[in-house]
Amino acid sequence: MSATTWEATVNERAKSPAQTTTTARLLSLGRAELTLIGRNWTALFMSLVIPVTLAYAMKQAVSGMDRTGLSVESVLLPATLGYVLIFAVYSHLTGAYVARREELVLKRLRTGELQDLEILAGTALPAALIELAQCIVLVVLGGLVLDIGLPTAPHLLIAGVVTGMVVVIGLAAASSALASSAESAQLAVLPVMVLSLAGSGMVVPLDVLPDGIAAVLELLPLSPAMELIRAGWTGGAGAGETLKQLLIGLVWIGLAVFAAQRWFRWEPRR
Repeated sequence: MSATTWEATVNERAKSPAQTTTTARLLSLGRAELTLIGRNWTALFMSLVIPVTLAYAMKQAVSGMDRTGLSVESVLLPATLGYVLIFAVYSHLTGAYVARREELVLKRLRTGELQDLEILAGTALPAALIELAQCIVLVVLGGLVLDIGLPTAPHLLIAGVVTGMVVVIGLAAASSALASSAESAQLAVLPVMVLSLAGSGMVVPLDVLPDGIAAVLELLPLSPAMELIRAGWTGGAGAGETLKQLLIGLVWIGLAVFAAQRWFRWEPRR
């Protein structure tokens, strides 16, 4: 589906009187974006295969790690959900925003009934739904395969996934301003990806690090989400620690939304 066809599909659905609500407009844009994702094999591979592959590759390293009471399973499964946030949402969505911008799709959509926030949210909707579906499958099947069982504190797991998803969507919109093409978007996402993979508790849980280093790294964008996700299985370190992670997560949500509003570009960078 070309950019012109994609835009025409959205506008055609928006012309009907029955398609005038915000929900209808979001669903219309989301369906068009989902069609593009289904035809982009590279995006599907990055979203569906890379997270599981990375988790499998890390199993041997985690097995030899001093985990201070954490099991291999309670390290690997939360890490896999973190990889989904990074690859299925953040990396993919940054490229999608850049591609739609450079093809003038976003600019033309702004001239119609769609509001700016609806355009950004509708573009992100398929990636978010795919990420939620992946997380559900990984939690259920991963719990069976790794014999870790279902989360003992599902409310913390849900809070972590939702917090992480909102943060990476906002960061994707902001990061898209750094790229001038869909290809260069792969470079624009590297700083956040490297920081998150290395310092947010995905590869190395913060619990195994010295207290001083862990206190700094827990302030990274995805650290609160990862700590809440892992607490879904471990139960967390108490109400005070959980509240702290929620507050840090809310701060990053606010910063990500502000960054998206401040730096997102609607005009092509040519």
